[in-house]
Amino acid sequence: MAERAAGAGEPAAGQAGGVGQQALDEVVRFTSELIRIDTSNAGDGACRERPAAEYVAERLAGAGTAPTLLERSRGRTNVVARIEGTDPGADALLVHGHLDVVPAEPADWSVHPFSGEVRDGVVWGRGAIDMKNMDAMVLAVVRDWARSGVRPRRDIVLAFTADEEASAEDGSGFLADRHPGLFDGCTEGISESGAFTFHAGGGRRLYPVAAGERGTAWLKLTARGRAGHGSKVNRENAVSRLAAAVARIGAYEWPVRLTPTVRAALDELAALHGIEADVDAPDFDVDALLGALGPAAKLVEPTVRNSANPTMLSAGYKVNVIPGAAVAHVDGRVVPGGEDEFRATLDELTGPDVSWEYDHREVALQAPVDAPAYAAMRAAIERFDPDGHVVPYCMSGGTDAKQFSRLGITGYGFSPLKLPEGFDYQALFHGVDERVPVEGLHFGVRVLDHFLRTV
Repeated sequence: MAERAAGAGEPAAGQAGGVGQQALDEVVRFTSELIRIDTSNAGDGACRERPAAEYVAERLAGAGTAPTLLERSRGRTNVVARIEGTDPGADALLVHGHLDVVPAEPADWSVHPFSGEVRDGVVWGRGAIDMKNMDAMVLAVVRDWARSGVRPRRDIVLAFTADEEASAEDGSGFLADRHPGLFDGCTEGISESGAFTFHAGGGRRLYPVAAGERGTAWLKLTARGRAGHGSKVNRENAVSRLAAAVARIGAYEWPVRLTPTVRAALDELAALHGIEADVDAPDFDVDALLGALGPAAKLVEPTVRNSANPTMLSAGYKVNVIPGAAVAHVDGRVVPGGEDEFRATLDELTGPDVSWEYDHREVALQAPVDAPAYAAMRAAIERFDPDGHVVPYCMSGGTDAKQFSRLGITGYGFSPLKLPEGFDYQALFHGVDERVPVEGLHFGVRVLDHFLRTV
């Protein structure tokens, strides 16, 4: 358990979460101000996270920590700080969030995406969900601890990273490869995309905690053929060969592959919906169960299989010239343990006339749902929403947890938010009019504070 010094700054008895009003005010202000710092990452290397990193470092220093700013490339800045715990023999916990955001087109938005406007109890702007809200929550909690004399049981390592929205080479990949000593003792980590309210119908409020991620397999396909005049018969047309391979990939039905995390999710969701299901039965039909789960199926459906979606095509330079080569890109995602099957299937689908290679590749992850850290996450959520149901799930995409896994750190998605019914959290990731309710941020600060003090 954490120690809290008595006296000045002590929250009033019975105050929810132990955090003071100043922390609740700060999380809103920090979210808004971070949004105003445009850290758009188009993947072209032009992003500069340094202003956001300096903002974070200043507030960490004000909380008595000694933040370190680190760059692989000029302006691509990361911030790392450590808070010492009361138990020197305990494993450390990593809490990480990225500072970059995906680009936004102002003309498409109801408010300017980098205004950070607070209106009608909602904070608007790019990063409100992904994931400057979590960055702000962490800052608010740490500063509240400094005011109140709180020390957690475990060392807490804080990492605010660059470049998560692209390759992470300037962010978590750089930190894991070049500065592993900053994370000494860390066995587990928490970050984005988990512990948000998911309204599953019938009054059920779910809080999915990510205990796994599919692997990333971004592919480049190249078809080669015989260049020639567009008016001539050409049985070695690179465009035709590529188009056929892309069509096969797009139409392919991947077989079901249930990982332990997905099995646990299906078991708990079925029980919550009063459905009898035996996921280990030889005749188990996952699609039938998903069809009976209603809205909750969205949490699981993308992760019961590998997937490969064609996304880009490039060929030719003139309508009457058959090019000698054509290129396509495919966004592949791989369930834990599905790598060999994925490669063999792509070999078959592309065929002899199309080669493929990895453009970007990252591992799939799994985290145990019977671990004490997961139990502490469940307890923290249920403390502040006793009628909520915490369930595990596997992310369809990926986070910086992939890079930190190189250091042996087990990653969970735990960025708590309580959201009203009708608020489509997942649709706002990289979407238009991204926003977060103020009350959701307050809930998140309380839950995060309790979790970090008790885990």
